[in-house]
Amino acid sequence: MWIDDQAPREKLIVSGAEALTDVELLAIFLRTGLPGVHVMALSEQLLHHFGSLYHVMMAEQRTFCAVKGMGVVKFVQFQAVAELALRLYATRLVKEKAMLNPDLTLRYLQSALAHQAREIFTVLFLDNQHRVIRHQEMFAGTIASVEVHPREIVREALKANAAALILAHNHPSGDAEPSSADRMITTHIIQACALMDIRVLDHLVIGRGEYVSFAERGWI
Repeated sequence: MWIDDQAPREKLIVSGAEALTDVELLAIFLRTGLPGVHVMALSEQLLHHFGSLYHVMMAEQRTFCAVKGMGVVKFVQFQAVAELALRLYATRLVKEKAMLNPDLTLRYLQSALAHQAREIFTVLFLDNQHRVIRHQEMFAGTIASVEVHPREIVREALKANAAALILAHNHPSGDAEPSSADRMITTHIIQACALMDIRVLDHLVIGRGEYVSFAERGWI
């Protein structure tokens, strides 16, 4: 049973959104429950059914709408919220130094890549102060691989007058552990960029709810 003076909306106003649990955040979004089911109970049921807030947000339409009480309207709202978050991160990323706010960079890349059904290779082009000049989806592949061309990355970096890069790609399987091919292509990109005095600062592999940073592993 939930006490009114502890309701998520009031808690948010008093303590801020970061103080809310996933259940409470979801309850605010859902607004109402079902006949005989409190909105907080419905929120808990959704999280249990999908496994996490991330999987609620990223569920396919057919899967989402198959849940009692959920429908096309709620699905569209969730998709809009996810896109709003992506655009917010993208806007902030351009205004801030990527390496001084790695959490923001990671959140943006997770929002952009984690839900993709095939491998996508993205590059953040940075100036000499490590501010983002632009971010670009460079290559798209299959569910298991993507063909990456270092020369194309160098060409775009020169066009952007970039001094440094952050590389990123996703693993649709959800497992973020880099493959030997991931490490090999990273080495090739670093070597190609070095010829033009462009630094590769990191390569982030994005899984579902997890990531691997080449820089954190000491591979760059």
